[in-house]
Amino acid sequence: ITYPERYKLLGLEVPAGALFFGPPGCGKTLLAKALANHSGANFISVKGPELLNMYFGESESKVRQVFSRARASAPCVIFFDELDALCPRRGSGGDSGGGNVSERVVNQLLTELDGLETRRDVYIVAATNRLELIDDAMLRPGRLGKLLYVPLPTPSDRYSILNALVRKMELDESVSIKEIANDSRTDGYSGADLSSLVREASMAIMAEWRSREDFGAARKEGKKSFASEAYLKLCHRHFEAAFKKVRASVTKKDRIRYDLIQKFLNEGNSAVESIRAADSKLIG
Repeated sequence: ITYPERYKLLGLEVPAGALFFGPPGCGKTLLAKALANHSGANFISVKGPELLNMYFGESESKVRQVFSRARASAPCVIFFDELDALCPRRGSGGDSGGGNVSERVVNQLLTELDGLETRRDVYIVAATNRLELIDDAMLRPGRLGKLLYVPLPTPSDRYSILNALVRKMELDESVSIKEIANDSRTDGYSGADLSSLVREASMAIMAEWRSREDFGAARKEGKKSFASEAYLKLCHRHFEAAFKKVRASVTKKDRIRYDLIQKFLNEGNSAVESIRAADSKLIG
């Protein structure tokens, strides 16, 4: 997008797009938005299920409209979130009674992705946490063959995420964000889990606030604000209370599976081969 003339000089074809995969809550959607913003391109976000319509031809028409809008505002990035809902494996029988809506949508998407001339300056980014459910034809090179793994955050990543989450809050001296980020209890936490941790810590402040003796009296007097700012600081005890309620949303088995898929991809296997190899190893 940024250097189109260099691609032309090298005779490189414009890549169709990329697919982000990884555990839920790891920021795949945020990454796509950041990508579009960094490149200076327009951005169209599409949730997978919103294109599906039970009436014959309506779903395909919606797909064509999305690509038509993108061409009109090129350069443009189309982001398909929850791609597994939009492009399930054909012949899987998931459209019972629905007139094979999903299969027709997959066929229409493949047609749009293969139309190199009509898709000029239109780039596709998709995201999923169920890679195994996507139709194999979507994952071949030339379509969404570029798979990018978005893993669970490392301790340093967790530190950055937590700092972003608490940037507008007042922290007590007892709180060490670095210590929380490196705490063994946060191992396996996704970005969404960390957000939930901060929210629960804030709710612990509210619970303390409501339990104070002057809360009931203040309500009767109609005072909207009566607590000093000291009572609204995030303290270490609030995070300890939050740890009792928040658990990692991604299971250990799922983490191993995603890591295996990435490992097989790095070894040069195709997306389909990597998924099957990872599942075989887990079953074995």
